[in-house]
Amino acid sequence: NDILDFSKIEAGKLEIEKIPMPLASIIENACGMLAHLALSKQVELTLFIDPAIPENVLGDPLRLRQVLVNIINNAIKFSSKQEKQGKVSVRVLLTESNPDQVVVTFQVTDNGIGMDKKKKKKLFKSFSQGDPSTTRRFGGTGLGLAISHPLAELMDAEITVQSEPQQGSTFIIQMPFKPLPAAAVADHKIED
Repeated sequence: NDILDFSKIEAGKLEIEKIPMPLASIIENACGMLAHLALSKQVELTLFIDPAIPENVLGDPLRLRQVLVNIINNAIKFSSKQEKQGKVSVRVLLTESNPDQVVVTFQVTDNGIGMDKKKKKKLFKSFSQGDPSTTRRFGGTGLGLAISHPLAELMDAEITVQSEPQQGSTFIIQMPFKPLPAAAVADHKIED
């Protein structure tokens, strides 16, 4: 699926939906999908969702979940296999709000291996990881972030990274949504 999505992105053929969705449920679902992985890798995974975030918004639930899963999955992967307890924190905050648009900030913070400036520059390039030892030690294809970055851009979002070697990383996604009244999602069944 990653390779198909990557091909669609490269060809400019991937389209983003704008349908009513319950934002908190999409976020909880993304974290729930990875809870077992975190447990198996002995990584503590926590989630906080700002209660001020509107219940319903217009967006693409599938693509939002895909971006979150890729980033949280990486955070779990790179904070495991350490002497210290691995920790991943997902915080979802309302950072801007008006009747026509809300901006939600997703922060995924880990206490993993971190990265230097040189590795950060290669971060969103396809089939690229920090160095060969990273691939050998943690696995992966190097496609997750290469897909997440353009997907976020297609959703008018911005992804930034703060990281230092051995100090962990924080991925910050700022994404705009159109808020909807509560009844909007009830009337529009979402296929999960």
